Amino acid sequence: MSQPREIAPGATYLITRRVLRRHLLFRPDAVITQLLVYTLAASTRRFGIEVHAFCAMSSHLHLVVTDTKGVLPRFLQFFHRIVALGTKVLRTWEGPVWDHEATSVVRLLTRAAVVEKIAYVLANPVAAGLVRHAREWPGAKVDVGELGCGALRATRPSAYFDPENPQWPEELTLPVALPPCIDQDSAEGFRRGVAAELERLERQSHAALERRGLRFLGAERTSKVSPYERATSFEALRGRNPTFAVGRDQGAAWRVAAAAVRAFRASYRAALERWRAGVRSAAFPSGTWWMRTFHGAAVIDAVLTM
Repeated sequence: MSQPREIAPGATYLITRRVLRRHLLFRPDAVITQLLVYTLAASTRRFGIEVHAFCAMSSHLHLVVTDTKGVLPRFLQFFHRIVALGTKVLRTWEGPVWDHEATSVVRLLTRAAVVEKIAYVLANPVAAGLVRHAREWPGAKVDVGELGCGALRATRPSAYFDPENPQWPEELTLPVALPPCIDQDSAEGFRRGVAAELERLERQSHAALERRGLRFLGAERTSKVSPYERATSFEALRGRNPTFAVGRDQGAAWRVAAAAVRAFRASYRAALERWRAGVRSAAFPSGTWWMRTFHGAAVIDAVLTM
């Protein structure tokens, strides 16, 4: 049985989903970028999701988002399904698009965690040895200067999307929102913080590549790699999959967050045991999603604290 996960309105997350066997189906070309941006814009508008960062690597996607309505599972199901169906058409691909591992969902509980994870998302192409600087990545992405003030735009892809269906307008815009922990007055300082962390990660990646005697592949060559090839770099599989992050050197915040996770899981399991015993009045902890959505279970209301 998988661990129960708290789904709370207003929570911010780092989302990662990988392509089956690390195939390069999301190779950064015009058609796949159009598909990803358009689908993300349509999906976030449908479910009230705010996007703070986005980077589409050839073999996986990274997002930092805020779930304003507490419907993250619905959003992920819809977004990943449409991306998969569109990719199958564009790449003439048979079989699954997504890896069989569960989507990685990491809740970001502090400003430090938000800054670090957004920089991590933007730095991914550099860490992978593909481009020297994040701004050079030719695929779908958000740049530092767009955080909280930019937008991504895409017209409706000609493949898969029915132009007669009103849920697929001719053009969509995806605003790049500020995370809820950042107000407009501190937006510029937030962007500077992300830029500084991104620069640190880029320097780290440059040094690592130099030690190995390797060079960056470059944007042009990356865009020409076959989408049917697979990534060959080493990647540990089935390692730890954290459910929250608080940032570096945040020991006290980590202990508080870990205790909250343990308390939620214990309360959930206690309620589930009562439910399985036939007690339909069993109240699940605030943030319970599956039992409330699909079984109508009672959930204890609580105010979200960040």
